[in-house]
Amino acid sequence: MNEEIRKSLKLFIVMSRAHKAISEQTNQFFQANGLNPTEFAVMELLYHKGKQPLQKIGGKILLASGSITYVIDKLEKRGYISRVNCPTDRRVTYAEISEEGKEFMANIFPEHEQHLHELTGALSSEEKDEAIELMKKLGLSIKDLSY
Repeated sequence: MNEEIRKSLKLFIVMSRAHKAISEQTNQFFQANGLNPTEFAVMELLYHKGKQPLQKIGGKILLASGSITYVIDKLEKRGYISRVNCPTDRRVTYAEISEEGKEFMANIFPEHEQHLHELTGALSSEEKDEAIELMKKLGLSIKDLSY
C-alpha cells in the first residue's frame, strides 16, 4: 500500500474515533436531559432558526424524512414544539418551538456549548480554526465526487 493511501486510511480512522468520542459524550448529555440526539438536533434547529417546514428539517439535520414525523410527534407530545399550517400553501406544515421548548433550550444550550468547549479543549483557538477549514475543505470536495 503506498504511503498516501495509508495516510488517507489513518485520517479516516482518526476522524472516526474523534467523532465517536465526542458523540458518546454529547449523547450522554442529551439523555441526561431527556432527549435523544435527533430530538436535540430538531430542538436546536428550531431554537436558533425559528419555524421550519417539516419537509425541510430532515435535510437540515441530516435525517431521513420518514423519521422526522416520529421525532416531531414525540416533541409535540412533550409540549416543546407545535405544528403550524402554512397560511398560503396547504401542502406545507411548519414545526415551531413552543415557549416551553424555548425555555428548555435556554436552560440546557449554554451547558451544551460549555461541554463542547471542554471536549475540544485539547486544541488551541488557532488549531480549531485550522480544523474547521480543513474539515470544510474535505466535506465540500467530497460533494464533487461521484462513484
